[in-house]
Amino acid sequence: MRLADATWTDVRDADVDVAFLPVGSTEGHGPHAPLGTDTLNAVAVAEAGAAAYGTDEVDGMDADGEALVGPPIPVGVAEEHRRFDGTMWVSPDTFRAYVREAAASLPAHGIDRVVFVNGHGGNVDALAEVARRFSRDPTHEGYAVAFTWFDAVGEHGSDMGHAGPLETAMLRAEHPEMVREDRVEAARDGGADHWGEWVSGVNLAHDSHEFTDNGVVGDPTAGDA
Repeated sequence: MRLADATWTDVRDADVDVAFLPVGSTEGHGPHAPLGTDTLNAVAVAEAGAAAYGTDEVDGMDADGEALVGPPIPVGVAEEHRRFDGTMWVSPDTFRAYVREAAASLPAHGIDRVVFVNGHGGNVDALAEVARRFSRDPTHEGYAVAFTWFDAVGEHGSDMGHAGPLETAMLRAEHPEMVREDRVEAARDGGADHWGEWVSGVNLAHDSHEFTDNGVVGDPTAGDA
């Protein structure tokens, strides 16, 4: 069930076990991928998870009810991409408060299990704290965890980069019309091989434009659907 498409009576009458809340970002992803890449990918993963919930596709799951997919949160902790036009961001404090309070609406309706499905690296630390505070909140019985999809791709984790092979592959699978294929080679050529500028285990670059000319890290030509 997609919450934004349902009526309130649909939600009242449903047997919802868990809510998946997609959390993304609006930020530069090179010349070939949309600013909403992180949000689009988080929604795709959340919807796939909801579709698989309670089926044989998920080992060891004993589910009587269904999974709900909430509306995406499209602006995150992304100031590190501020030099790329169109990027939007909020402070970690604002992000944590908004996401936690939005999620706290759900236990009021008996939906007390929440998974934050994250698509943006800059959100990781803040979301971990949100999940802890939500779960410890004495005003409700809710429990939450944060799931970042690209941390769960096994051997493909090295393909992540930024607007690189992995994110571009996900877009090609779910939203191929959003990939500017005629710009992919330029995206590769203007990008960086790795994230950051590292010296003795310390990243000296606070913002992504310090090490990538166009916001890309990795080779997006290598990521197929």
